[in-house]
Amino acid sequence: MLQAQQQRLIEQKLISQRFIATRQKTLELAAPLSEADMQIQAEDFVSPSKWHLAHSSWFFEEFILRSLGFRSAHAEPYRFLFNSYYESVGQRQPQKKRGLISRPSLAEILSYRQEIDQALLKALAAGLDASLLALLELGIQHEQQHQELFLTDILYNLAQNPLYPLYVAADSAAADLAAADLAMQDFAGGLVHIGHDQSGFCFDNELPAHQVFIAPFRLATDLVTNADWIGFIEAGGYENSLLWLADGWRVLQQEQWQMPLYWQKPDSYYAFGLHGLQPLNLSAAVCHISFFEADAYARWAGKRLPTEAEWELAAAASVAGSANLRQMVGEVWQWTASPYVAYPGFKITPGAVGEYNGKFMNGQYVLRGSSRATAHSHARTTYRNFFYPQQRWQFSGLRLAE
Repeated sequence: MLQAQQQRLIEQKLISQRFIATRQKTLELAAPLSEADMQIQAEDFVSPSKWHLAHSSWFFEEFILRSLGFRSAHAEPYRFLFNSYYESVGQRQPQKKRGLISRPSLAEILSYRQEIDQALLKALAAGLDASLLALLELGIQHEQQHQELFLTDILYNLAQNPLYPLYVAADSAAADLAAADLAMQDFAGGLVHIGHDQSGFCFDNELPAHQVFIAPFRLATDLVTNADWIGFIEAGGYENSLLWLADGWRVLQQEQWQMPLYWQKPDSYYAFGLHGLQPLNLSAAVCHISFFEADAYARWAGKRLPTEAEWELAAAASVAGSANLRQMVGEVWQWTASPYVAYPGFKITPGAVGEYNGKFMNGQYVLRGSSRATAHSHARTTYRNFFYPQQRWQFSGLRLAE
C-alpha cells in the first residue's frame, strides 16, 4: 500500500513538471510576437496566436477543473469564445471569426493562463484520481499540438504581409539531405502489428492495435528535396493534367498553383519561412505541399506514396536498427496514400473528449512522422496526423514508395 502511494506521488510530480514545462514552452513561442501579430487571422483554416493561448487554457478548465468545482473569473464568456469544435459543450465563436476577438486583451489572456495554471497545480497537489490524471495527460498532449499549430498559423498569417516579416532570426538551417540518386530500401512485409500497444500515452485514433497484411514493398531512404521538386516544376508537373487526380487538378486551376506554398521565383527560387524570406535551400526536404501535389509528384517520378501501414512498419524497423532510413521523424510530416478512417474495432471515448478525433474520420488523408515544429516528446511511430488533401500550410512533405 505504501509503495503504491509513493508511486502515485512520483507520477504526480512528474506530470506536474511536464505540465509546467509545456505551458512555459507555449509562452516562449509567443514571446517574439507583438499583440498585433497575435490578433491576425488570414484565412478561415488558421487561428490567431492569441486564440491558441486561450484555447489551450480553456481545455484544462473545461475538462478537468470544472469537474472539481472550479470556475475562472470569466468562465462562461470564455467557454463561448475559446471552445474549438466541441458541440456537446455548447455554442462557440465560429472558427472563421476568431480574428474578431480583439477582447479580452493579450494581458487578460495571459492572466487567464496563470489563473488556470495555479488552479491546476493546486488540484494536483491535493491529488487527482486516475481519470483526471489521464485527462491532464491528454491536455498536455493537446497543448503540444497547439504549439505546432501556433507555428504553422503564425507563418501563414505573417506570409500575407508584403514586408515578409520574420518570426525569429535563423539559428540553424533546415537539415540538408546529401545529393544522391534515389535509394530505395526493401521490406518483406507480411502479417504485422499496426497501432499503439498502450504502453504510454496515445490518442484514441492510434487504437486498437491490430494485424494487417503488407505485400513486399520498397521505401525511399530519404525525403524528396527542394531540388527534386524543382525538377518536377521545370518538367511541367504543374501543367500536366495526366499526373493529377481530378479533384487535385481542379484545385490547382482554382488556386493557380505553380509551386509549393511560400515559394517565389522572381529570378531564382526563394521560400518564406519562420526566418523570413530566404533563398531556397535546394538540399532541404520539400515542405508545404498538399496531398494532391505529393501524389502527382510520385506519379511523375514513377513511384507512389506509401500506405500508413507501410510507413509504420518501416519506421519501427528504422528505430530497431534493421532499416537505414533517414529523417523518418523531426523534419516534415509525410503524406501517405491512406485515407483517415477508423482502425478495426475503434471506439470513441465517452463524453465530450470523444469529439477529439473520431468525428473527423472522413475526407482526409493521414500524414506520418513529425516536423521541425513538433515537440520532440510528441512524435512516435504510431502517431496519425490528418489533413484535407488540398491543405498546404502544415509542414508537410513526402517520401516515395514502390
